[in-house]
Amino acid sequence: MGIQDIIEGKKEWRAHVARVKALPKDYQIVYKEIQKYLFKVGPVELTDGIGLLSGIIDLFEEGASFGKDVLEVTGSDVAAFCDELIKDSKTYADIYQESVDQKVSKAMKKATDKTK
Repeated sequence: MGIQDIIEGKKEWRAHVARVKALPKDYQIVYKEIQKYLFKVGPVELTDGIGLLSGIIDLFEEGASFGKDVLEVTGSDVAAFCDELIKDSKTYADIYQESVDQKVSKAMKKATDKTK
């Protein structure tokens, strides 16, 4: 990643943050909680840019323009809303689980080979 990529990434992120700040206050609060949730759950694709987060802002901007309450857009269970957004995405938890499974399989194979 070159310096130009870093500069472009920062510009993109600043524009993203400006869009969040332009949302009504209730939308900002829910957006920030969604962002925290997604960063903790860790869909791998979040590291490839801000596509998913920008999509959420698009949805929120549309909801706000129609005068909808933010929970009319997400539903009352915001975590379930997030889970639905990333249901087909690979998460860091998935990668870790695969790693653990591989280590257990390897250890079991070694143990089995030793008993032969």
